[in-house]
Amino acid sequence: MSQTVVKPGTRTKPKTAKPPLWKVILLNDDFTPREFVVLVLKAVFRMDASHAYKVMMTAHQKGSCVIAVYTRDVAETKAKEATELGRSKGYPLYFTTEKE
Repeated sequence: MSQTVVKPGTRTKPKTAKPPLWKVILLNDDFTPREFVVLVLKAVFRMDASHAYKVMMTAHQKGSCVIAVYTRDVAETKAKEATELGRSKGYPLYFTTEKE
C-alpha cells in the first residue's frame, strides 16, 4: 500500500502598493514678507524657526523649494491651507503640489 504525502501549499499574500507620494512646493514671490512665510511654514508644516527660515531662503534664492512629501490628499490639503493663509492677509504666497 502506498502512502500519499501532502505538502502544505504556500499562500501568497497580495502586495499592497504604497500610495504615490506628492511634493509640496513653495513658490517665491517678491511681495510676501519673509517673516510671514516663516510663520506659515511653522504653522502648517510644523517646522522649527531655523528650518522654516532655511526653506524660505532656498525658495527666495532658487525660485521654489520642496517643503515636504506626503500622500496626495495630505499634500493638497497642506498646500491649500498654506496658500489660503497668505491670501487671508492679502499676500500672493503660493504653494503647489506635484507627483514625486
